[in-house]
Amino acid sequence: MGDIIDGKATSKRIRQQLKPRADALRAAGVVPRLDVVVVGDDPASAIYVRKKAKAAAKVGIDGRTHTMDASVTQGDLLARIATLNADPGCHGILVQLPLPSHIHTNSVLFSIDPRKDVDGFHFINAGHLATDQVGLKACTPKGVMRLLDEYNVETRGKHAVVVGRSRVVGRPMGAMLLAADATVTICHRHTPDTSQYARTADIVVSATGIAGLVTKDWIKPGAVVIDVGISRRPDGTLCGDVRFDEVMQVAALVTPVPGGIGPMTIAMLLENTLEAATTVLTDEPDPL
Repeated sequence: MGDIIDGKATSKRIRQQLKPRADALRAAGVVPRLDVVVVGDDPASAIYVRKKAKAAAKVGIDGRTHTMDASVTQGDLLARIATLNADPGCHGILVQLPLPSHIHTNSVLFSIDPRKDVDGFHFINAGHLATDQVGLKACTPKGVMRLLDEYNVETRGKHAVVVGRSRVVGRPMGAMLLAADATVTICHRHTPDTSQYARTADIVVSATGIAGLVTKDWIKPGAVVIDVGISRRPDGTLCGDVRFDEVMQVAALVTPVPGGIGPMTIAMLLENTLEAATTVLTDEPDPL
């Protein structure tokens, strides 16, 4: 039987380490601030935003929520972001996804000042990651890397398989593992027989949102399995991409859902906010 990677406990330790950093900023006259823009009244988004605000307050970050009606025009949403970009008291901007269908998501995300892009989604930050430069990194894959480090998982020379190629997780995950000297394979919906690649992996990261996709026969004995996917069963309970109980029989380490990557994503968001409050992304005066 494998061991559980406890993202909840690890994120708690990280948040405790972040508080002195926030306190030091405040002592220097800088109040770190995270502004979250929410469009509409999706219940799941509302819960997630409340969790972020609560976690920010505990660390010492001023969390502010800007709620806009679901019928807001793209122009008005972009104007709100422009106001936050120009506000020196705002250090981090996060637009809660998904956005309504009439809003062009990329236009909104790319309108955020990359120095305040604490989600790490801006193409400039993606470019910094791809070219191994300093910049704000996508929170979820950053959280995965921190967990691997906390649990002393060796990446150098190891084969890592990432299942899913989204801009939010899969692609930046591959780049971070590559930067950590792993040999990386990224599988996606057009990959024939993803399981054949997974069976050769020392590290498997699944981020598809397909419940129960990863089974015991996908996993090499002793592999490390990171479950980023999250789905809701008919009874309302949450589950991941990985069939946890059976994969635990062969893997060395497995993240649970919930309690694995979710708390780490929030911890990395807070860390990014503190980084944005104290640093700039490049030595150039304007990265745009």
